[in-house]
Amino acid sequence: MKYSGIILISILILLSNCRNGKDNTLLIWSSNNSQEITLTSQAVARWNEENPGRFIRVQPIPEGQSSEEIILAAVVGKTTPDIYANMWQGSVQMFAEAGVLVPLDTLEGFMSFLKKRCSDEVIREITSSDGHIYQVPWKVNPIITLYNKGIFDALDMEGMPNTYSKYLEAGRQIQQDSDGDGYVDKWVGYTSVKVIWYQRLFNFYPLYLAASDGAPLISNNRAAFNNKYAIGVFHFLQELYNKDYFSRQRMGATQDPFMLERIASQFTGPWQVSFLEKFKPEHLEYAFYQIPVPDDHTGPVYTYGDPKNIVIFNTCKDPQTAWEFISTMINREGDLALLNITGQFPRRNKLADDPYFADFFKNNPKLQVFARQVDYIVGIDNHALIVEVLDIISQEYEACVIYNKKTPAEAIEAAAKAVNVLLKSN
Repeated sequence: MKYSGIILISILILLSNCRNGKDNTLLIWSSNNSQEITLTSQAVARWNEENPGRFIRVQPIPEGQSSEEIILAAVVGKTTPDIYANMWQGSVQMFAEAGVLVPLDTLEGFMSFLKKRCSDEVIREITSSDGHIYQVPWKVNPIITLYNKGIFDALDMEGMPNTYSKYLEAGRQIQQDSDGDGYVDKWVGYTSVKVIWYQRLFNFYPLYLAASDGAPLISNNRAAFNNKYAIGVFHFLQELYNKDYFSRQRMGATQDPFMLERIASQFTGPWQVSFLEKFKPEHLEYAFYQIPVPDDHTGPVYTYGDPKNIVIFNTCKDPQTAWEFISTMINREGDLALLNITGQFPRRNKLADDPYFADFFKNNPKLQVFARQVDYIVGIDNHALIVEVLDIISQEYEACVIYNKKTPAEAIEAAAKAVNVLLKSN
Protein backbone atom coordinates (compact mmCIF):
# COMPACT_ATOMS: atom_id res chain seq x y z
CA MET A 1 0.00 0.00 0.00
CA LYS A 2 2.86 2.34 0.94
CA TYR A 3 4.62 1.47 -2.35
CA SER A 4 1.42 2.20 -4.34
CA GLY A 5 1.15 5.57 -2.62
CA ILE A 6 4.70 6.47 -3.63
CA ILE A 7 3.93 5.49 -7.23
CA LEU A 8 0.76 7.64 -7.23
CA ILE A 9 2.61 10.66 -5.85
CA SER A 10 5.35 10.23 -8.47
CA ILE A 11 2.78 10.05 -11.25
CA LEU A 12 1.00 13.16 -9.99
CA ILE A 13 4.27 15.13 -9.95
CA LEU A 14 5.06 13.93 -13.46
CA LEU A 15 1.61 14.82 -14.72
CA SER A 16 1.77 18.25 -13.12
CA ASN A 17 5.01 18.93 -14.96
CA CYS A 18 3.54 17.62 -18.21
CA ARG A 19 0.44 19.81 -17.95
CA ASN A 20 2.28 23.09 -17.57
CA GLY A 21 2.48 25.04 -20.81
CA LYS A 22 1.33 28.16 -22.55
CA ASP A 23 -1.93 29.43 -21.07
CA ASN A 24 -3.73 29.54 -24.40
CA THR A 25 -2.40 26.22 -25.72
CA LEU A 26 -4.53 23.09 -25.48
CA LEU A 27 -2.83 19.80 -24.66
CA ILE A 28 -3.73 16.49 -26.31
CA TRP A 29 -2.44 13.18 -25.03
CA SER A 30 -2.03 10.49 -27.65
CA SER A 31 -1.25 6.81 -27.14
CA ASN A 32 2.46 6.21 -26.62
CA ASN A 33 2.46 3.92 -29.66
CA SER A 34 4.95 5.40 -32.15
CA GLN A 35 2.47 5.23 -35.04
CA GLU A 36 -0.20 7.12 -33.13
CA ILE A 37 2.31 9.71 -31.95
CA THR A 38 3.12 10.33 -35.63
CA LEU A 39 -0.57 10.46 -36.58
CA THR A 40 -1.49 12.92 -33.82
CA SER A 41 1.60 15.06 -34.35
CA GLN A 42 0.74 15.46 -38.03
CA ALA A 43 -2.86 16.40 -37.20
CA VAL A 44 -1.68 18.96 -34.62
CA ALA A 45 0.91 20.46 -37.00
CA ARG A 46 -1.74 20.87 -39.70
CA TRP A 47 -4.18 22.48 -37.24
CA ASN A 48 -1.59 24.89 -35.82
CA GLU A 49 -0.61 26.03 -39.29
CA GLU A 50 -4.21 26.70 -40.29
CA ASN A 51 -5.38 28.15 -36.94
CA PRO A 52 -2.89 30.75 -35.67
CA GLY A 53 -3.63 31.80 -32.11
CA ARG A 54 -5.47 28.56 -31.25
CA PHE A 55 -2.50 26.31 -30.70
CA ILE A 56 -2.53 22.68 -29.64
CA ARG A 57 0.37 20.73 -28.19
CA VAL A 58 0.68 16.96 -28.44
CA GLN A 59 2.27 14.67 -25.91
CA PRO A 60 2.22 10.87 -25.59
CA ILE A 61 0.47 9.73 -22.43
CA PRO A 62 3.11 9.36 -19.68
CA GLU A 63 4.46 5.86 -19.08
CA GLY A 64 2.85 3.77 -16.37
CA GLN A 65 1.55 0.29 -15.65
CA SER A 66 -1.50 1.11 -17.77
CA SER A 67 -3.07 4.11 -19.47
CA GLU A 68 -6.10 3.70 -17.19
CA GLU A 69 -3.84 4.14 -14.14
CA ILE A 70 -2.30 7.30 -15.61
CA ILE A 71 -5.68 8.84 -16.48
CA LEU A 72 -7.05 8.05 -13.02
CA ALA A 73 -4.01 9.65 -11.39
CA ALA A 74 -4.43 12.71 -13.61
CA VAL A 75 -8.10 13.00 -12.60
CA VAL A 76 -7.21 12.73 -8.91
CA GLY A 77 -4.47 15.31 -9.27
CA LYS A 78 -6.53 17.59 -11.54
CA THR A 79 -3.77 17.40 -14.15
CA THR A 80 -5.79 15.91 -16.99
CA PRO A 81 -4.99 16.97 -20.55
CA ASP A 82 -7.56 18.96 -22.47
CA ILE A 83 -8.03 16.07 -24.94
CA TYR A 84 -7.25 12.39 -24.61
CA ALA A 85 -7.23 10.38 -27.83
CA ASN A 86 -7.12 6.75 -26.76
CA MET A 87 -9.86 6.14 -24.19
CA TRP A 88 -11.23 2.59 -24.02
CA GLN A 89 -14.98 2.85 -24.47
CA GLY A 90 -15.61 0.83 -21.31
CA SER A 91 -13.88 3.45 -19.15
CA VAL A 92 -15.90 6.45 -20.31
CA GLN A 93 -19.01 6.00 -18.16
CA MET A 94 -16.99 5.84 -14.94
CA PHE A 95 -15.35 9.19 -15.73
CA ALA A 96 -18.64 10.66 -16.96
CA GLU A 97 -20.34 9.78 -13.66
CA ALA A 98 -17.38 11.34 -11.81
CA GLY A 99 -18.19 14.60 -13.62
CA VAL A 100 -14.76 15.06 -15.19
CA LEU A 101 -15.72 14.87 -18.88
CA VAL A 102 -17.30 17.49 -21.13
CA PRO A 103 -20.72 16.49 -22.54
CA LEU A 104 -19.87 16.77 -26.21
CA ASP A 105 -23.47 17.08 -27.38
CA THR A 106 -23.49 20.56 -25.82
CA LEU A 107 -20.78 21.75 -28.24
CA GLU A 108 -21.67 23.50 -31.48
CA GLY A 109 -21.52 21.23 -34.52
CA PHE A 110 -20.88 17.99 -32.64
CA MET A 111 -24.21 16.24 -33.16
CA SER A 112 -24.54 17.17 -36.83
CA PHE A 113 -21.01 15.87 -37.47
CA LEU A 114 -21.69 12.68 -35.50
CA LYS A 115 -24.93 11.88 -37.35
CA LYS A 116 -23.14 12.11 -40.69
CA ARG A 117 -20.30 9.87 -39.52
CA CYS A 118 -22.06 7.20 -37.44
CA SER A 119 -25.22 5.10 -37.52
CA ASP A 120 -28.08 5.51 -35.05
CA GLU A 121 -26.95 2.22 -33.43
CA VAL A 122 -23.48 3.61 -32.72
CA ILE A 123 -24.92 6.83 -31.33
CA ARG A 124 -27.20 4.85 -29.00
CA GLU A 125 -24.24 2.72 -27.92
CA ILE A 126 -22.10 5.69 -26.84
CA THR A 127 -24.92 7.69 -25.23
CA SER A 128 -24.66 7.69 -21.44
CA SER A 129 -27.49 6.98 -19.03
CA ASP A 130 -28.00 10.72 -18.43
CA GLY A 131 -28.68 11.24 -22.15
CA HIS A 132 -25.40 13.02 -22.90
CA ILE A 133 -22.50 11.85 -25.07
CA TYR A 134 -19.02 12.09 -23.55
CA GLN A 135 -16.93 10.33 -26.22
CA VAL A 136 -16.13 10.72 -29.90
CA PRO A 137 -16.27 7.37 -31.76
CA TRP A 138 -12.86 7.16 -33.39
CA LYS A 139 -11.03 3.94 -34.13
CA VAL A 140 -11.79 0.23 -34.01
CA ASN A 141 -10.11 -3.12 -34.58
CA PRO A 142 -12.76 -5.75 -35.38
CA ILE A 143 -12.06 -9.22 -33.95
CA ILE A 144 -12.53 -12.00 -36.51
CA THR A 145 -10.98 -15.40 -37.34
CA LEU A 146 -7.47 -15.67 -38.76
CA TYR A 147 -6.81 -19.02 -40.43
CA ASN A 148 -4.04 -20.98 -42.12
CA LYS A 149 -5.19 -21.48 -45.73
CA GLY A 150 -3.03 -24.55 -46.33
CA ILE A 151 -4.41 -26.38 -43.29
CA PHE A 152 -8.03 -25.38 -43.87
CA ASP A 153 -7.94 -26.14 -47.60
CA ALA A 154 -6.87 -29.69 -46.80
CA LEU A 155 -9.87 -30.35 -44.57
CA ASP A 156 -12.58 -32.72 -45.72
CA MET A 157 -15.46 -30.26 -45.45
CA GLU A 158 -17.46 -27.93 -47.63
CA GLY A 159 -16.86 -24.21 -47.15
CA MET A 160 -15.36 -22.46 -44.17
CA PRO A 161 -15.85 -23.86 -40.64
CA ASN A 162 -17.96 -20.83 -39.74
CA THR A 163 -20.48 -22.59 -37.46
CA TYR A 164 -19.94 -24.33 -34.13
CA SER A 165 -20.39 -27.82 -35.57
CA LYS A 166 -18.11 -27.18 -38.56
CA TYR A 167 -15.43 -25.61 -36.37
CA LEU A 168 -15.55 -28.59 -34.01
CA GLU A 169 -15.26 -30.94 -36.98
CA ALA A 170 -12.25 -28.95 -38.19
CA GLY A 171 -10.78 -29.42 -34.73
CA ARG A 172 -11.28 -33.20 -34.95
CA GLN A 173 -9.56 -33.36 -38.32
CA ILE A 174 -6.65 -31.08 -37.35
CA GLN A 175 -5.89 -32.56 -33.92
CA GLN A 176 -2.51 -34.28 -34.15
CA ASP A 177 0.11 -36.03 -32.03
CA SER A 178 2.93 -35.80 -34.55
CA ASP A 179 5.59 -37.08 -32.14
CA GLY A 180 3.58 -40.13 -31.06
CA ASP A 181 4.22 -39.29 -27.41
CA GLY A 182 0.57 -39.24 -26.39
CA TYR A 183 0.33 -35.44 -26.37
CA VAL A 184 -1.52 -33.31 -28.88
CA ASP A 185 0.77 -30.75 -30.53
CA LYS A 186 -1.44 -29.31 -33.28
CA TRP A 187 -4.78 -27.68 -32.58
CA VAL A 188 -7.55 -25.96 -34.54
CA GLY A 189 -7.03 -22.81 -32.49
CA TYR A 190 -5.89 -21.09 -29.36
CA THR A 191 -7.19 -18.31 -27.16
CA SER A 192 -5.86 -17.02 -23.87
CA VAL A 193 -6.67 -19.08 -20.77
CA LYS A 194 -5.71 -16.23 -18.42
CA VAL A 195 -8.47 -15.33 -15.97
CA ILE A 196 -7.95 -11.57 -16.28
CA TRP A 197 -11.13 -9.77 -17.40
CA TYR A 198 -9.92 -8.17 -20.62
CA GLN A 199 -9.05 -11.53 -22.17
CA ARG A 200 -12.79 -12.28 -22.40
CA LEU A 201 -13.03 -9.43 -24.90
CA PHE A 202 -11.15 -11.62 -27.38
CA ASN A 203 -12.90 -14.98 -26.94
CA PHE A 204 -16.20 -15.11 -25.03
CA TYR A 205 -17.42 -11.62 -25.92
CA PRO A 206 -16.99 -11.64 -29.74
CA LEU A 207 -18.56 -15.12 -29.85
CA TYR A 208 -21.46 -13.87 -27.70
CA LEU A 209 -22.01 -10.85 -29.96
CA ALA A 210 -21.85 -13.05 -33.06
CA ALA A 211 -24.41 -15.51 -31.68
CA SER A 212 -26.80 -12.86 -30.29
CA ASP A 213 -26.75 -10.27 -33.10
CA GLY A 214 -24.86 -7.85 -30.86
CA ALA A 215 -26.89 -8.19 -27.64
CA PRO A 216 -25.78 -6.32 -24.49
CA LEU A 217 -24.35 -7.83 -21.32
CA ILE A 218 -26.32 -5.39 -19.13
CA SER A 219 -29.82 -4.01 -19.59
CA ASN A 220 -31.82 -1.86 -17.17
CA ASN A 221 -28.98 -2.24 -14.65
CA ARG A 222 -29.33 -6.03 -14.59
CA ALA A 223 -27.43 -8.89 -16.20
CA ALA A 224 -28.81 -9.51 -19.68
CA PHE A 225 -26.54 -12.41 -20.67
CA ASN A 226 -28.28 -15.31 -18.90
CA ASN A 227 -29.56 -16.63 -22.23
CA LYS A 228 -29.07 -19.37 -24.79
CA TYR A 229 -26.37 -17.39 -26.59
CA ALA A 230 -23.98 -17.09 -23.66
CA ILE A 231 -24.68 -20.67 -22.59
CA GLY A 232 -24.04 -21.79 -26.16
CA VAL A 233 -20.71 -19.94 -26.30
CA PHE A 234 -19.57 -21.52 -23.02
CA HIS A 235 -20.63 -24.96 -24.29
CA PHE A 236 -18.82 -24.47 -27.62
CA LEU A 237 -15.57 -23.37 -25.99
CA GLN A 238 -15.82 -25.98 -23.23
CA GLU A 239 -16.12 -28.70 -25.89
CA LEU A 240 -13.08 -27.36 -27.74
CA TYR A 241 -11.00 -27.71 -24.58
CA ASN A 242 -12.51 -31.02 -23.44
CA LYS A 243 -11.67 -32.63 -26.79
CA ASP A 244 -8.18 -31.09 -26.91
CA TYR A 245 -9.05 -29.10 -30.03
CA PHE A 246 -7.82 -25.99 -28.16
CA SER A 247 -4.67 -26.06 -26.06
CA ARG A 248 -4.78 -25.23 -22.34
CA GLN A 249 -1.09 -24.37 -22.50
CA ARG A 250 -0.08 -20.73 -22.10
CA MET A 251 1.69 -20.34 -25.41
CA GLY A 252 4.57 -17.85 -25.19
CA ALA A 253 4.65 -14.64 -27.18
CA THR A 254 8.27 -15.25 -28.19
CA GLN A 255 7.29 -18.05 -30.58
CA ASP A 256 4.04 -17.37 -32.36
CA PRO A 257 2.04 -20.66 -32.52
CA PHE A 258 0.21 -19.59 -35.69
CA MET A 259 3.43 -18.95 -37.59
CA LEU A 260 4.84 -22.24 -36.28
CA GLU A 261 1.64 -23.88 -37.63
CA ARG A 262 0.84 -25.43 -34.26
CA ILE A 263 -2.57 -23.78 -34.41
CA ALA A 264 -4.71 -23.40 -37.53
CA SER A 265 -6.74 -20.37 -36.45
CA GLN A 266 -7.21 -17.71 -33.81
CA PHE A 267 -9.59 -14.87 -32.97
CA THR A 268 -7.68 -11.66 -33.59
CA GLY A 269 -7.71 -8.19 -35.14
CA PRO A 270 -6.21 -6.34 -38.12
CA TRP A 271 -2.92 -5.68 -36.30
CA GLN A 272 -2.06 -9.30 -37.13
CA VAL A 273 -1.66 -8.47 -40.84
CA SER A 274 1.41 -6.24 -40.51
CA PHE A 275 2.92 -8.65 -37.98
CA LEU A 276 2.51 -11.66 -40.25
CA GLU A 277 3.69 -9.84 -43.36
CA LYS A 278 6.87 -8.91 -41.51
CA PHE A 279 7.68 -12.19 -39.77
CA LYS A 280 5.81 -15.15 -41.30
CA PRO A 281 7.63 -17.92 -43.19
CA GLU A 282 7.38 -17.51 -46.95
CA HIS A 283 5.23 -20.61 -47.49
CA LEU A 284 2.55 -19.63 -44.97
CA GLU A 285 -0.68 -18.41 -46.59
CA TYR A 286 -3.40 -16.94 -44.42
CA ALA A 287 -6.75 -15.19 -44.63
CA PHE A 288 -9.64 -14.11 -42.40
CA TYR A 289 -13.31 -14.93 -42.01
CA GLN A 290 -16.16 -14.24 -39.60
CA ILE A 291 -16.40 -15.36 -35.97
CA PRO A 292 -18.05 -18.84 -35.73
CA VAL A 293 -21.78 -18.80 -34.96
CA PRO A 294 -24.43 -21.31 -33.82
CA ASP A 295 -25.60 -23.67 -36.54
CA ASP A 296 -29.03 -22.04 -36.78
CA HIS A 297 -27.72 -18.47 -37.02
CA THR A 298 -28.93 -16.30 -39.90
CA GLY A 299 -28.14 -12.76 -40.98
CA PRO A 300 -25.03 -10.62 -40.47
CA VAL A 301 -22.41 -11.68 -37.94
CA TYR A 302 -21.48 -9.09 -35.30
CA THR A 303 -18.25 -8.99 -33.33
CA TYR A 304 -16.35 -6.92 -30.80
CA GLY A 305 -14.81 -3.77 -32.28
CA ASP A 306 -12.18 -3.00 -29.60
CA PRO A 307 -13.02 0.75 -29.74
CA LYS A 308 -10.76 3.54 -28.56
CA ASN A 309 -12.40 6.96 -28.49
CA ILE A 310 -11.61 10.62 -27.84
CA VAL A 311 -12.72 12.61 -24.79
CA ILE A 312 -12.42 16.20 -23.58
CA PHE A 313 -11.79 16.69 -19.87
CA ASN A 314 -13.57 19.43 -17.94
CA THR A 315 -10.21 21.01 -17.11
CA CYS A 316 -10.14 22.14 -20.76
CA LYS A 317 -10.05 25.92 -21.11
CA ASP A 318 -11.74 25.94 -24.52
CA PRO A 319 -13.87 22.82 -25.22
CA GLN A 320 -15.27 24.27 -28.46
CA THR A 321 -11.80 24.67 -29.96
CA ALA A 322 -10.88 21.21 -28.68
CA TRP A 323 -13.89 19.74 -30.52
CA GLU A 324 -13.15 21.67 -33.70
CA PHE A 325 -9.63 20.23 -33.68
CA ILE A 326 -10.94 16.70 -33.06
CA SER A 327 -13.32 17.07 -36.00
CA THR A 328 -10.26 17.52 -38.26
CA MET A 329 -8.68 14.35 -36.84
CA ILE A 330 -11.75 12.29 -37.74
CA ASN A 331 -12.79 13.78 -41.07
CA ARG A 332 -12.16 11.71 -44.19
CA GLU A 333 -8.61 13.01 -44.54
CA GLY A 334 -7.88 12.22 -40.92
CA ASP A 335 -9.44 8.76 -41.20
CA LEU A 336 -7.37 7.94 -44.27
CA ALA A 337 -4.26 9.00 -42.34
CA LEU A 338 -5.37 6.70 -39.49
CA LEU A 339 -5.54 3.78 -41.92
CA ASN A 340 -2.27 4.59 -43.66
CA ILE A 341 -0.18 5.29 -40.57
CA THR A 342 -1.60 2.89 -37.98
CA GLY A 343 -3.54 0.22 -39.89
CA GLN A 344 -6.49 0.83 -37.53
CA PHE A 345 -10.00 1.49 -38.76
CA PRO A 346 -12.17 4.59 -38.38
CA ARG A 347 -15.62 3.97 -36.96
CA ARG A 348 -17.66 5.45 -39.77
CA ASN A 349 -20.62 4.30 -41.86
CA LYS A 350 -20.08 2.17 -44.97
CA LEU A 351 -16.31 2.42 -44.80
CA ALA A 352 -15.72 -0.40 -47.30
CA ASP A 353 -18.01 1.19 -49.90
CA ASP A 354 -16.75 4.77 -49.58
CA PRO A 355 -14.83 5.63 -52.78
CA TYR A 356 -12.58 7.99 -50.80
CA PHE A 357 -10.90 4.94 -49.22
CA ALA A 358 -11.01 2.67 -52.28
CA ASP A 359 -7.33 3.02 -53.21
CA PHE A 360 -6.23 2.14 -49.68
CA PHE A 361 -8.17 -1.12 -49.68
CA LYS A 362 -7.12 -1.90 -53.25
CA ASN A 363 -3.51 -1.65 -52.08
CA ASN A 364 -4.24 -3.54 -48.83
CA PRO A 365 -6.60 -6.35 -49.90
CA LYS A 366 -6.19 -8.39 -46.71
CA LEU A 367 -7.77 -5.53 -44.76
CA GLN A 368 -10.95 -5.40 -46.85
CA VAL A 369 -12.66 -8.05 -44.71
CA PHE A 370 -12.14 -5.86 -41.62
CA ALA A 371 -13.53 -2.81 -43.42
CA ARG A 372 -16.73 -4.71 -44.19
CA GLN A 373 -16.92 -5.93 -40.61
CA VAL A 374 -16.88 -2.32 -39.30
CA ASP A 375 -20.62 -2.07 -40.09
CA TYR A 376 -21.26 -5.04 -37.78
CA ILE A 377 -19.35 -4.36 -34.60
CA VAL A 378 -20.25 -3.55 -31.01
CA GLY A 379 -18.10 -1.76 -28.48
CA ILE A 380 -18.99 -2.50 -24.87
CA ASP A 381 -21.88 -1.69 -22.55
CA ASN A 382 -21.80 1.93 -21.40
CA HIS A 383 -21.71 1.08 -17.69
CA ALA A 384 -19.33 2.26 -14.97
CA LEU A 385 -18.96 -1.30 -13.60
CA ILE A 386 -18.38 -3.12 -16.89
CA VAL A 387 -14.86 -4.21 -15.85
CA GLU A 388 -16.25 -5.81 -12.69
CA VAL A 389 -18.96 -7.51 -14.79
CA LEU A 390 -16.35 -8.92 -17.16
CA ASP A 391 -14.28 -10.07 -14.19
CA ILE A 392 -17.25 -12.05 -12.82
CA ILE A 393 -17.85 -13.65 -16.21
CA SER A 394 -14.14 -14.45 -16.43
CA GLN A 395 -14.18 -16.31 -13.10
CA GLU A 396 -17.05 -18.50 -14.28
CA TYR A 397 -15.39 -18.92 -17.68
CA GLU A 398 -12.36 -20.45 -15.99
CA ALA A 399 -14.44 -22.83 -13.88
CA CYS A 400 -16.63 -23.97 -16.78
CA VAL A 401 -14.79 -23.56 -20.06
CA ILE A 402 -11.20 -24.23 -19.02
CA TYR A 403 -11.57 -26.70 -16.14
CA ASN A 404 -15.01 -28.25 -16.75
CA LYS A 405 -16.07 -27.81 -13.11
CA LYS A 406 -19.53 -26.46 -13.98
CA THR A 407 -22.01 -26.89 -16.78
CA PRO A 408 -22.41 -23.88 -19.09
CA ALA A 409 -25.92 -23.22 -17.77
CA GLU A 410 -24.71 -23.34 -14.15
CA ALA A 411 -21.77 -21.04 -14.85
CA ILE A 412 -23.78 -18.42 -16.75
CA GLU A 413 -26.52 -18.44 -14.11
CA ALA A 414 -23.93 -17.99 -11.33
CA ALA A 415 -22.30 -15.14 -13.23
CA ALA A 416 -25.66 -13.42 -13.82
CA LYS A 417 -26.60 -13.71 -10.12
CA ALA A 418 -23.26 -12.25 -9.03
CA VAL A 419 -23.57 -9.41 -11.53
CA ASN A 420 -27.09 -8.58 -10.32
CA VAL A 421 -25.83 -8.42 -6.72
CA LEU A 422 -23.00 -6.14 -7.84
CA LEU A 423 -25.29 -3.82 -9.80
CA LYS A 424 -27.92 -3.66 -7.06
CA SER A 425 -25.36 -2.75 -4.41
CA ASN A 426 -23.95 0.19 -6.39
